Amino acid sequence: MTVFQLLLMIVSAVIFYMFFKQLFSGSHPKRGIDFEAKIADEQVGGISRPDKIFSRPSIPLARIEELHLNADDAVEKGDFEEAIKALESALILDAGHIETLYKLSYAYLHSEAYEETKISLEKLLALDEKHDMAHAMLANVLHRLGEDDLSDTHHLRAIALDPEYAPHYFNYANTLYELEKREEALVQYQKAYTLDNSLDTAKEMITKLSE
Repeated sequence: MTVFQLLLMIVSAVIFYMFFKQLFSGSHPKRGIDFEAKIADEQVGGISRPDKIFSRPSIPLARIEELHLNADDAVEKGDFEEAIKALESALILDAGHIETLYKLSYAYLHSEAYEETKISLEKLLALDEKHDMAHAMLANVLHRLGEDDLSDTHHLRAIALDPEYAPHYFNYANTLYELEKREEALVQYQKAYTLDNSLDTAKEMITKLSE
């Protein structure tokens, strides 16, 4: 036996030893036990066996989304108390959820819970200061609470954030009219009607205040 043949035999023996050691060590993957897909919705099959592809599983609604659906359904039925319960539960799951805070504020407002509405909207605006609808709603709530200086500030902030949205001017005009600021109210009604001539009430108020 040549030196080369002897060396080849030694290398082969080492390779076989390592192979069988790995095979019986128990560390090799076991079908159905050790395999894990790298991506949660990874498809199995592919081009070679298209009939074996597992379709992407439907994603179940998150609990917070279910609560939102419950709240929306309650609002449609005019049951704001039930909507508040659902949204307060959603807020426990995520205290900084902007949509939950906004919907909850709306439900509070229609339940005439003005202080709760104010607190909810202030929390929302602390998270998203550029939420123009929240500013507009807070302006209305502050007016009802008699805090008209702050109400004015939030009306103007809502308008500044979305100057093309007619209802912001219309809502501000209503507040000014209730405060007997007729000339200022007229200006805001005119701006609202210029942006949206479907606002018949704005047109009526323009006629009334122009007399």
